[in-house]
Amino acid sequence: MKKYLLLFFLLSFLKNACAQEIGLAESIMLIAEELSANESDPEAAGNYIEMLYELYENPVSLNTADEDEMLRLFFLSDFQVKVLHEHVRLSGKIVSLYEIAALPGFNRDVATMMGIFITLDDNNAAGQNSRGRWRNRILTNVIFKDGETDTAWLGPPSRVLTKYRFSSGGFSGGITAEKDPGESFLNGSPPMPDMFSGHLAWDGEGTVKKIIVGDFSARFGQGIVLNTGIAHGLSLHSPGLMVSRSLVKPYTSTDENSFFRGVATEISFKNVSLSLLYSDNNIDATVNFGANGNESSVQSFYTSGLHNTRTAMKKKDVLNDRVYAANVTYSFKNTKAGALWSYETLSAPFVPETGNAEKAFSFKGALNSAGAVYYNSFIGRILLFGEISVNEALKIAAVQGLTARLSDRLAVNLLFRGYEKGFNAIHGKGPGGASLPGTTMFGNFTFEAARHLFVSGGCEITDYGWLRYNISSPSYKTRRELRVKYTPFGRFSAETSYNCSVTTSDGEEENRIPELIELTARNLNTVFRYSITDRLSLGTKFYFRFVEEASETGMLLAQDLNYHVSGLPLIFWLRFSVFNTEGWDSRIYVYENDLIYSYSVPAFSGEGSKNYMMISWKIRNRAELRFRYAIMSRLSGTGADNISDFRLQISISI
Repeated sequence: MKKYLLLFFLLSFLKNACAQEIGLAESIMLIAEELSANESDPEAAGNYIEMLYELYENPVSLNTADEDEMLRLFFLSDFQVKVLHEHVRLSGKIVSLYEIAALPGFNRDVATMMGIFITLDDNNAAGQNSRGRWRNRILTNVIFKDGETDTAWLGPPSRVLTKYRFSSGGFSGGITAEKDPGESFLNGSPPMPDMFSGHLAWDGEGTVKKIIVGDFSARFGQGIVLNTGIAHGLSLHSPGLMVSRSLVKPYTSTDENSFFRGVATEISFKNVSLSLLYSDNNIDATVNFGANGNESSVQSFYTSGLHNTRTAMKKKDVLNDRVYAANVTYSFKNTKAGALWSYETLSAPFVPETGNAEKAFSFKGALNSAGAVYYNSFIGRILLFGEISVNEALKIAAVQGLTARLSDRLAVNLLFRGYEKGFNAIHGKGPGGASLPGTTMFGNFTFEAARHLFVSGGCEITDYGWLRYNISSPSYKTRRELRVKYTPFGRFSAETSYNCSVTTSDGEEENRIPELIELTARNLNTVFRYSITDRLSLGTKFYFRFVEEASETGMLLAQDLNYHVSGLPLIFWLRFSVFNTEGWDSRIYVYENDLIYSYSVPAFSGEGSKNYMMISWKIRNRAELRFRYAIMSRLSGTGADNISDFRLQISISI
């Protein structure tokens, strides 16, 4: 421990070395970490990173974009998008990021974050000619983890991901292929990668706005009925992501079940927009087969995407999922309203396991139909938004919220979320994630207390109306957070946050009825970031966690160093970290720099260290080679257990 602490202090006094690539990678990681902080989906961070890199490669032309185009800046709230659009429409072109920072709902940090995803240049003829040029990009990731193998696996332990994208003008397409650890490289007839996805797309500026053939994702309104993208968590410290926006786009991620496969189109007539989609996709499930070998019923959906054993292979693509949907939106003045209808059929009826009271209100049958109406309305400094949905069983789900900019320094968000028992949407992910029955009351604020000093916080109270995993009675959950951030100048920032969460679980039984007990966890995190020069940046992170009921504490200290070699296209990312937790309940999750379109969020428990180095080598701005090597040493009764992780990436753009 002493030698690692000494290394931290030595690194803190280095004085030599954040080039643009360092700033890009670090900014994308920080934004993804912020957005996925409240997500229950472990793939969320990777999905956000992928979306941010795609946005970087195809930035929004702010001065010529309409409101729908600005919505591609998905990390902005609807309030911020509306302010941007109105400012450009009434005041003319934006000439600098400082102008954005002065707008209501923005500050210097938000404007700086936007900088790498927007362009302020005019979309002139030269730009149009550039847009029509044929472009290709191929990227391959290969990941090996030491000791990660199983005799039951069907293939090698490596994870291989390949993405190919091409575009020319409004025409684009792409292919994604992935093999998870233990899966065969090629299987089936004809032989195919375990995960294979592709699409062709057209983006136009006339009546036909978009046509997608192949794999695509869709989200409408608050996403209660249809949302195959990311289910935005409710952030206790960020004003963004309180959104009510509709989007159909090509699917480029690696989730093997949460997407549509078929055709989608978007048509626009003045203030009216119509989206139509048809999907016929095979998804994973656990199927109970009848005596004659035919499908009889579906017991559960299989969502992990892993097919590395014979048992897992039996669940692959066994259930046909057919979806028809239509969505229409109408915009007038400062209000946008929409209506959605979705009709879905399964090739076998869904029959949850019997005798499990937790599944009493789960989806049943082979048909799922639902409709929704939603709106958002901009009134002065207040944005109102909401959605109400009903399924064929006449069960209701509703979301209502508001974003209020009470002053140039203070923003407040409030949201109510309620799902009636028996409401189910197979492809629905509304605010806060899973559509469990119950109600949620949520609120947060952001306050610029002084120049460069920002205070934010919030509270979420959820009352679950039915049983959950490990809880045999109605239960509740609360989260509270306070965060202070200080950014006195561009090269330095300091941030401290305190978070307290209270969850409930079954305790000891009394008269054969489990007692409902509270589990309280408190987290205190502090992060310092400093760019000594344009080529060297440092970051120090301290995490502390205390779990009351288990009386466990956990601590982690991490030191980052990012260095761009002068005169050479080489960039280094290094991290040295030590951790000490008293058990699994006090484990700590920390984000790490990783390959493009990849992510690493390990859980640290026990006592040990985790160090890694990543190198980027760019070749004439046409190709990039990335190499990452990490090693975790965890102390045990017999010594130290070392686990290494090797990752390689090749990216070529033409």
